[in-house]
Amino acid sequence: MNVSHASVHPMDDPPTGEGANAPRGRVNDIQGMPATLVGLVLRLCQFLFAAASLCVMATTSDFPSVTAFCYLVAAAGLQSVWSFSLAVTDTYALLVRRSLQNQRAVMIFTIGDGVTSTLTFAAACASAGITVLIDNDLNNCYQNHCVQFQTATAMAFLSWLVTLPSFFFNFWSMASR
Repeated sequence: MNVSHASVHPMDDPPTGEGANAPRGRVNDIQGMPATLVGLVLRLCQFLFAAASLCVMATTSDFPSVTAFCYLVAAAGLQSVWSFSLAVTDTYALLVRRSLQNQRAVMIFTIGDGVTSTLTFAAACASAGITVLIDNDLNNCYQNHCVQFQTATAMAFLSWLVTLPSFFFNFWSMASR
């Protein structure tokens, strides 16, 4: 009868050179989540698109006359403040090599991303509807700032588009706990 015998295999000591003490990546961090490089890039893109939308719309003289455009300015302002504050938080976490994966932080990020992305999308849709009305239906573009309205609306849609991955990564991280 063949029976396996217990044997002891010697193990080598881990190397003590510079490579042994190098910080390793965190196992649970997926690129795109908070405190990752892709997450920081997403936050910066959100901020830049929302700030561009806000600036372009705010420079037109007649945006206060349309409620949808005022809503876009408010939503883009909120999105830019939210994205900038989280970009600063991500930058700090990357610099000090901290993870932002505790339950409370992930829940706040998820709710904030969900609210701001919904508001930005709704404002962009409302502004797109008014812009189409002014341009195509009323043929009144020569008296209005249609190019600025379309640019601000497009920037708001792009801001919403880059907010979605952040929301989904945070939601997935929160749901998988």
